Amino acid sequence: MTPSQKRLHVDPHACEAHALCVEIAPEIFELSDADDVATCDDNPPESKITQVRAAIGGCPRQAISWIEKC
Repeated sequence: MTPSQKRLHVDPHACEAHALCVEIAPEIFELSDADDVATCDDNPPESKITQVRAAIGGCPRQAISWIEKC
């Protein structure tokens, strides 16, 4: 399954707002208004996939993943 068949997801129960994803891909990830969880663009452009993969791999809580589109 390719990223175009999936959507990017941050698990709010696993995320501890370390914000490494925000540092790696600020165009895709941001902290919520309460700064307690990261949020993301669930359909990032192909040009940002390398950064998204780095953010997924860099998340200390493994809170970022690709999930199937409904």
